[in-house]
Amino acid sequence: MHHSSDSQIRVLVSDDSRVHTELLADVLRRDGQFEVTTSPSSSEGLLAQLSQSSVDILLIGSNLDGLPGRGFEVLRDLQSSSHFVPSIMLLNSSAQEVVLEAFRAGARGVYSKEESVSDLSKCVRRVHEGQIWANSQQISALVQAWSSGHHVRAVDARGVNLLSKREREIVNRAAQGLTNREIATQLGLSPHTVKNCLFRIFDKLGVSNRVELLLMTIDHSRDVRSGYESCLANDGDFNLHDEAMLIGCQRAAESGVLIAQLALAQHYSACSRNHSDRCNSYVWYSIAMQQLLQGWKDIAQEMTVDQVEEAEQRSARWLEFRGKKPVVRHELASTRCRSLQAKVSSGTVSD
Repeated sequence: MHHSSDSQIRVLVSDDSRVHTELLADVLRRDGQFEVTTSPSSSEGLLAQLSQSSVDILLIGSNLDGLPGRGFEVLRDLQSSSHFVPSIMLLNSSAQEVVLEAFRAGARGVYSKEESVSDLSKCVRRVHEGQIWANSQQISALVQAWSSGHHVRAVDARGVNLLSKREREIVNRAAQGLTNREIATQLGLSPHTVKNCLFRIFDKLGVSNRVELLLMTIDHSRDVRSGYESCLANDGDFNLHDEAMLIGCQRAAESGVLIAQLALAQHYSACSRNHSDRCNSYVWYSIAMQQLLQGWKDIAQEMTVDQVEEAEQRSARWLEFRGKKPVVRHELASTRCRSLQAKVSSGTVSD
């Protein structure tokens, strides 16, 4: 973080809409405590400006380069770079999955464009002070997602649970929105004991408050299921223009869902505007291809020569019917057929 030498807070605003970017910048400038600059509505322009300027707080739109969800990608990249600064994500809505993704991407605060700009200055100041910023609706969305999770995710790199049984009991009840006193009553403890236990949990997990604890321990399985269902419901149209759908699809793809991987590959290919899009498309096609080839190889190993020949003919007819040129049989299938034929001829296996 780069701190100003005086009392002013240096803020950089970058949103997909130039008009909205300037509107937010003007609101902050009227406060008098902020030194505000704006960035072109592109990820490349934003990264270039961060590398050249000292910034205390970044206000970044969830959509950049004309693409939904691009801001999340940029923020994740910034977290691991020397240009990272505390950031506030400008959201198009307060939908639960969008709010969750913003915090997971590294945002320290979220501000929906549906909200009045009257609290924007307060939001920036609180994040600059090291606090988390979210309104009551967004906090409720986080608590709801947390409390509906299947289990507490608090393990180290080896999968060893970092929390004791009692600590997990306290975390689970905190996830339900219970106060320290209510948790104490349920577990037969004093409120002071619960408070001290929560502080120990914060230390173990490297967080400073309940919201950060929520984000670390929340179960992602619902996101994966939602992303998978979104891909199926999309009826083959994988241009993921809806921000929430793109986020769910990303989570499902990262968890190994093949249809989600193909959806992302086609999405980035369709909106290929720069090197990053083309690279993302290639990556997801490559990952999906590994699954496809392995599955194709596994099923081929269970088939006879005649079955492979029949399957090849059926796929060729299907392609021809749709005006596509059948591909030459893959080397693996040819090798499989030759291997089976040799075994049949030698009498080591029956066809």
